[in-house]
Amino acid sequence: MIKHCLVVFLLCVGLNNITISRTITSFDSDWRFLNDDTSGGKQIQFSDSAWQKINVPHDWSIAGPFAETNLTGGAGGFLPSGIGWYRKHFSLPPDASNQCVSVEFDGVMANSDVWINGYHLGHRPYGYVSFSYDLTGRLNFNGDNVLAVRTDTSQQPASRWYAGAGIYRHVRLVQKTPVHIPQWQTFVWTPQVNETQATIHLQTTLTNRLDTPQQIFLNISILDSNGKMMATAQTPPQTISNLNSAKFNQEIIIKNPKLWSCEQPDIYQARVEVCTPFSNSNSQQTIDEETVPFGIREYHFDAATGFWLNGKNFKIKGVCLHADGSAFGAAIPLSVWEQRLVTLKSLGVNAIRTAHNPPAPEFLDLCDRMGFLVMDEFFDCWTVGKNPYDYHLYFKQWSKTDERDTILRDRNHPSIILYSVGNEIHDTPHAELAKGILKGLVEVAHTTDPTRPVTQALLRPNVSHDYDDGLADMLDIVGQNYRENEILAAHDQKPSRKIIGTENHPDRQTWIPLRDHPAYAGQFLWSGIDYLGESRRWPVIAAGSGLLDRTGEIKPIGYQEASWWLDQPMVYMARRVAPAEHVSADPGFTPLDSRPILFPDWTPENLNPHLENVEVYSNCKEVELFLNGKSLGTQEIHPDASPRVWNVTYAPGTLKAIARNDGKIVTAEELRTAGAPAKIILTTNHKKISDDWDSVAFVHAEVVDKHGTIVPRANDLISFAASGSGVVAAVDSADNRSHEPFQSTQRHAFDGKCVAFIKADAASGRIKVTASSPGLKSGSVVVQISK
Repeated sequence: MIKHCLVVFLLCVGLNNITISRTITSFDSDWRFLNDDTSGGKQIQFSDSAWQKINVPHDWSIAGPFAETNLTGGAGGFLPSGIGWYRKHFSLPPDASNQCVSVEFDGVMANSDVWINGYHLGHRPYGYVSFSYDLTGRLNFNGDNVLAVRTDTSQQPASRWYAGAGIYRHVRLVQKTPVHIPQWQTFVWTPQVNETQATIHLQTTLTNRLDTPQQIFLNISILDSNGKMMATAQTPPQTISNLNSAKFNQEIIIKNPKLWSCEQPDIYQARVEVCTPFSNSNSQQTIDEETVPFGIREYHFDAATGFWLNGKNFKIKGVCLHADGSAFGAAIPLSVWEQRLVTLKSLGVNAIRTAHNPPAPEFLDLCDRMGFLVMDEFFDCWTVGKNPYDYHLYFKQWSKTDERDTILRDRNHPSIILYSVGNEIHDTPHAELAKGILKGLVEVAHTTDPTRPVTQALLRPNVSHDYDDGLADMLDIVGQNYRENEILAAHDQKPSRKIIGTENHPDRQTWIPLRDHPAYAGQFLWSGIDYLGESRRWPVIAAGSGLLDRTGEIKPIGYQEASWWLDQPMVYMARRVAPAEHVSADPGFTPLDSRPILFPDWTPENLNPHLENVEVYSNCKEVELFLNGKSLGTQEIHPDASPRVWNVTYAPGTLKAIARNDGKIVTAEELRTAGAPAKIILTTNHKKISDDWDSVAFVHAEVVDKHGTIVPRANDLISFAASGSGVVAAVDSADNRSHEPFQSTQRHAFDGKCVAFIKADAASGRIKVTASSPGLKSGSVVVQISK
C-alpha cells in the first residue's frame, strides 16, 4: 500500500498547480444498530439488514424505560444499560487508494471495540475521550467497507451519574495525503500579549508515510474573526525522512490584536498549508491544510489577588455541569447547550467546570464563542473506585493516554484556563500512592501543554492531610470542594498558594468568603443544571441541585445567585415554605428531603389568610414590597448578602416588588394569584432553526388561567403536534420524579409547565407546533426553517 501511495503521489507532484488536500466527511448518518450482543457483528459478510436504521450521535439508553430494577440504579437514573452494536457500510473511489484514511470518534460510551472489514482496530474503555483509528491498508476501493463498533455498559454501576450508552458523539472519515499533519498536532499559543501587540507561537508535527524523504515547508496565515488576513509567515524548508516525523515552529507578530475575553470573545484562525516545492520551478504545491481556531489573551492566577485576564482582576463565577442533556441523554444537539449557556450567562455565570470528565469538542467551541472560562476535568477516580465498575479498573493502563489525548485535543481552546486531574479522589488518604500518581498526571499536562496550570478538586484535605503531606503543593492551583474556611486557612498558612473553589454550594455561606477575600480566585457551584442520575432513592431519577432545571428554566436559587453575581439591576420574589405544601416540593435529590423550598408564585395551596414568608433577591440599593397596591415597607440592601424578607398576611391579588437605586426605579417584579386552568400558551426563543442534527427549537407550554397567569399546581397532560416540515423530537418537564418517556409527543405539566423539542425534517418551510389538553384552550406557535 505504501509503494502504491508513493507512485500516485509522485505523479501528482509532477503536475503544476494541482492542490491535494485533506477531505473530511461526516460519518454520522446511515448506521445500523442492534441493542444486543452478537458473535458475527464484526465480520463484513454479516447480515445487518434487520437491524435498526439510525444516525449518530445516538444514546440508546435514554429511550428507557425507567425501572427500579435497572442495574444502573439511582446513580444512572434507573435507565437501562447493556451491549450495543453499530455497523456502517461505505464505499470509497479507487483514486482514494493513494491516501491515508482514518476514522475519528468524538466519544463512545463505553468499553468500545472497533473493526474495519473484520480487522480489530482497537479498544477504548473510557467513554468520554475522543480517539481515532488508521484505516489505511484495510480498505476496499472496489466494493463495500464495513465499520463495526461494539459498546458495552453492561457491568453496573459504573458511574455516579447518568452517562448514556452508544456512539453518542460525532464521527468523521478523514482522508489525507501520505505527508500530512496528524490529528491534534497543531498547537497555537500566545506567549506575549498586550493591547498593542501579540506574539503567536505555532507548533506542528508532520509525518511522512512515504518510503522516500520529502522536502516540506509551511505557509501560515492568521485570520481575524471576520476572515481578514492579519499576518502570514513561511517556515524554512525541512526534509522529513521516509516513514518519519518532524516538528515545525514559527512565531508571528500581530499588531493591535483583538483580545479574547468573557465580554468580547474574539476568535482568530491559524491556517496551516503543508507545501512542497516543484523541482526546477519557483512554484509550490499544497498537499495538506488545517485551520485551527484560537484566541489571543493573557491570564494568570495570583496568590494574593486571584484571577486576572488581560490585565483585569475579577472573580471566577462558575458552575459545574454534567454531560447529559436531559431528554436527549448524552447525545446532545449543540443548540440545547447554547440555550442553557445563554441562560446561565444571564445569571452572571462566567465559567464552567466539566464535571467530571472531558466534554464534547463542540461544547468547548461553544464556550470559546460565548466567552466562558473552562476548567477541563479528566477523572472522577484514580486507582480507588467509587463504583464497582468505574474508571478505577482502567486507570493504571489508560489514564496517561486518556489525559494526553484530551489535552492534545483541547489545548487550542482560549476558554480553557485550568486542567483538573481529579475530583474527590479517594487515593489521597494514602499519601505516597496519591503523590506518585499526581506527579505523573501533572507531568503529562505540563509536557503536553506547558501554558496552562493544573488543579485537582480536593476532598476533605484536612482529613487526608493534603495540606500537610505536600500533595496540595504539587498543584499549580490548589482546588478544594466545599469547606471554604478550610481553603482560606490553607492560604493563610502558606500565602504563596493560589486557591480556587472547585465545587461549592450555591448559598450565602459560600458567596461571602469569595466576595471578601481577594486571594480566593473563584468558585464552581454544584450545580449549574439539574441532571439525570445521582438519585438516592426511587422514584427520583435526577438530581435537583441546579440553578436551572432540566428543561433549562431558571430556578429561584438561580435568581438568588444572580443577586450576588450580576451587575445590571435585578429583583426577584419567592415564597419560602416547607415541602409538605406541594407535591413537587422535593428538588429531586430524594423524596424524603425536608429542606425549605422556594416557590415563585402568589398562589399558595392554602387560600385563607395566613402568614407567608416572602424573600426578595435583588442587587439594588432598596426594594419596596406592595400587596394589592399597599406598601408593606422598604428595605435596603443587606451588607451580609442575605435576602430581604417580609412576613406577609396572605390575600389574593398582586404582590409587587419595586427596586430602586438612588431613589430611581430601575426594575420591578410582580406575582399574581392564579385562577383555574383555562388555556395553554406556547412560546419559543427559537423562531428559526435549520435542518441539521444540532438545531432544535425549544417550545415551552404553560398552563394559565383566563388572565394569562401560570397555574403553579397544574399537571395536565399536554399533547404536542408538529405540522409542516418538522417533528416533535422529544418532550420534557422539570419533574425529577417523572418516568414518562422522553421520546414522545405528550407530557404532564409540572408546576404548570413542560417543553417540546422541535426539529426540522426539510431544508426549508415552516413548522406549526400545537399543544392541547382536555378542558383547556389549545395553543400554537410557528417556527421557520432557514439554512
